[in-house]
Amino acid sequence: MVDSLRDQLLKSGIVKQLKEEKRQLPPSKPIARSFKGKPPHKPKPAPSDAEMDLAKAYAIRAQIEAVERKRAEQEAAEQARLKRERKEKVQKLLEGQVLNKADAEQIRHFEYGGKIRRVYVDALQLADLNIGKLGVVQTGGRYLLVNQAVAHQVRDIDPHSVALLVDPANAGVDEDGIPNDLMW
Repeated sequence: MVDSLRDQLLKSGIVKQLKEEKRQLPPSKPIARSFKGKPPHKPKPAPSDAEMDLAKAYAIRAQIEAVERKRAEQEAAEQARLKRERKEKVQKLLEGQVLNKADAEQIRHFEYGGKIRRVYVDALQLADLNIGKLGVVQTGGRYLLVNQAVAHQVRDIDPHSVALLVDPANAGVDEDGIPNDLMW
């Protein structure tokens, strides 16, 4: 006698018979509906291999884009972390090194970030700034006057923070050939 595959699997113990299988549901009866002139919905045909390949291609592309977005976000977070660390180092370096005076009356103009900026100095500071003994560092939206050594240390940490540092070799002449003592 030939047993069905199901019976053979049950006897071997690989498949256990479930109580739900024992219960047999009565066969469902088709429900008669009126479509009012519309034909009944026909099931979609199974997708072809070309459509499956297209779906796989879209899925792969979506995964690649997700990985690229995640990598870009991680890179942006790393850049922000490095910038924050540089800013903290500059802040610590500038503590007690700022030479700005509240009563300074002279203005020294300079170009920084594509715009003309200014810092208030006294006469001695203006002379030292023009010959390169002093420099200007931008931090927190302010322009701070510091000595040359501190300006070089800031430049080593974050070159974009140094707003003005005159090269002593070219201290007498501006980059346009105009003497610095004729500055505004």
